[in-house]
Amino acid sequence: MKTLEGQPSVSSVSTSSKAPQVKMSSAQESCLSLIKYLLFVFNLFFFVLGSLVFCFGIWILVDKSSFVSFVGLSFMPLQIWSKALAISGILTMGLALLGCLGALKELRCLLGLYFGVLLLLFVTQITLGILISTQRIRLERKVKDIIQETIRNYYAHPETTEAEESWDYVQFQLRCCGWNSPQDWYRVPSMSSNQSMYQVPCSCRNSSVANSSVSNMTSPTQFSRVGPLARPQHSTELCVIPANSHTYREGCSRSLQKWLHNNLISIVGICLGVGLLELSFMSLSIFLCRNLDQLYDRLARYR
Repeated sequence: MKTLEGQPSVSSVSTSSKAPQVKMSSAQESCLSLIKYLLFVFNLFFFVLGSLVFCFGIWILVDKSSFVSFVGLSFMPLQIWSKALAISGILTMGLALLGCLGALKELRCLLGLYFGVLLLLFVTQITLGILISTQRIRLERKVKDIIQETIRNYYAHPETTEAEESWDYVQFQLRCCGWNSPQDWYRVPSMSSNQSMYQVPCSCRNSSVANSSVSNMTSPTQFSRVGPLARPQHSTELCVIPANSHTYREGCSRSLQKWLHNNLISIVGICLGVGLLELSFMSLSIFLCRNLDQLYDRLARYR
C-alpha cells in the first residue's frame, strides 16, 4: 500500500518513539546499577567489620590474658564483653550478607528480608528510646537495686563474676567507689576487716594516693600480694586499705550522672547517625527491590 506523499510511514513513527524510551530505560538501568553496587560495597564493609568484632569476641573467650595485656586494662568485664562482641559480630555479618547477596544477585526476596530486618531494628531502637525517656525514674530505681545487690553479694559466688567485673569496670573508668559513696562497701559485713581497715574492690583504690604508700592485696586464690604497682590477676580482687583513705571519695551514681550530662550530645549524635544510616540502607534496598522487575519488563519489551 502506498503512503501519502510527505507523510512518514507507521514503521518510522514507531521506531522514532521507541528511541527515547530505550534511552530512558538505559538511564534507569545505570541508576539502579549504581545503587546496587553502592549497597553492595557498604554491606561488604559492615560484613568485614562484623567479622572483626566476632574475632575479638572469640579471642576473649579463648585467651583472656593476652587480650588484657593487648588492651592494657586490668578491670574489664571480659565475660560479658566476649559474649556481646561475638553475638553482635554474628548479627552484623548475617545482616550484611543479606544486603550483599541481595544487591549483587538482584534477588528481591533477600532485599525484602534485608529491609524487614533493618525496619525491625529501627522500630526497636525508637521504642527503647521512648521507654527510656518516659520510664527514666523507674529505670534509675531498677539500676540502683541491681547495683546495691551486686555490692551486697560481691565475691559471694566466685564462679559467676560477670556482674562484679562489670561494676569494677565502671568504678575504674569513672574513678568512683560504691553507688552513693565508699561507705556502701564498708557496710558489707563480709568485707570489713576491723575498725581501721576495710576490704574494698581494687577498682575503688585511688592510685594517685595509694602509690605514695603500700597497700596489701588479698583474694581467695592469692593472699599477701604487696606493692602499689602490682596489678591483680582478676579484676574482682580485694584491697585492704585504711578507712576513709586511698579510695575515690565520690559515689558512682553522681559520676554516672556527670558522664551522661557531659556526653549527652555525643550519645544523641551517635543514635541519630545510626538511625540515618539504617534509613538510608532501607531506602536503597526498597528502591532497588521495587524497580528491578519494572526495569526488566521494559527492557524485554523494547529490545
